[in-house]
Amino acid sequence: MNTFLFLIYPYIALSVLFLGSIARYDRDPFTWKSSSSQLLRGKQFRIGSILFHVGILTIFFGHLVGLFTPLPLLAALGVSHEAKQILAMVVGGVAGLAAIIGGAMLFHRRWTDPRIRINSSFADIAILGLLLAQLLLGLFTIFISAQHLDGEEMVKFMHWAQGIVIFHPVPVDQISSVSIIFKLHIFMGLTIFLLVPFTRLVHIASGFFAPMRYFLRPGYQIVRTRRTKPLPPRSDSDITQARIAAAKRPSAAE
Repeated sequence: MNTFLFLIYPYIALSVLFLGSIARYDRDPFTWKSSSSQLLRGKQFRIGSILFHVGILTIFFGHLVGLFTPLPLLAALGVSHEAKQILAMVVGGVAGLAAIIGGAMLFHRRWTDPRIRINSSFADIAILGLLLAQLLLGLFTIFISAQHLDGEEMVKFMHWAQGIVIFHPVPVDQISSVSIIFKLHIFMGLTIFLLVPFTRLVHIASGFFAPMRYFLRPGYQIVRTRRTKPLPPRSDSDITQARIAAAKRPSAAE
């Protein structure tokens, strides 16, 4: 079980995340969005959305920095394992609470309002519930981490995450002894990555990559069509009639 969780499942989840996202964007780019419902119960949406997104982004980048910062760099900066773990517990706890409060407001709004729920898919509600469960697990890990303030448990996860990324995973027995709460947290986090291409979470990538397309193509609006066949060629009479109709339309100045 530990071999599957720490060595095999990460590559399955990450492969589906990247390949599935590319396939969805290429196959049906019009679904690459998060459908808006902000006109309904807007105040609850604004407060919940701000708390949820600020908390989630803080946690995401906190995990990114915490797991993938090289240990020699931390040593060169004079950051001890104990200090790093306490900082992660404090910042992660505050951000986690904010995200849970905001996520609960969004979940309550989407689940209890008939107008919003009828426009929500099963995936919309399920992925939000899964994120809330993951946030609760993350808060529970703080109590486990408080029993290991030396930071050695954190170092194990740093070695594991960095090994997965460079395709040189650490032996499973080095992290198989961690608490079941950490194992569930890792499993659920990888599962969320795996589900990204099939849910509204794909819109996260738009915040990072969409602006790049407009920088590379300034002055252009990118439009894609759903047509599977090209339009039939227009005859000379069709073109003439279109010009006559355009000439008869009143101009903006009139």
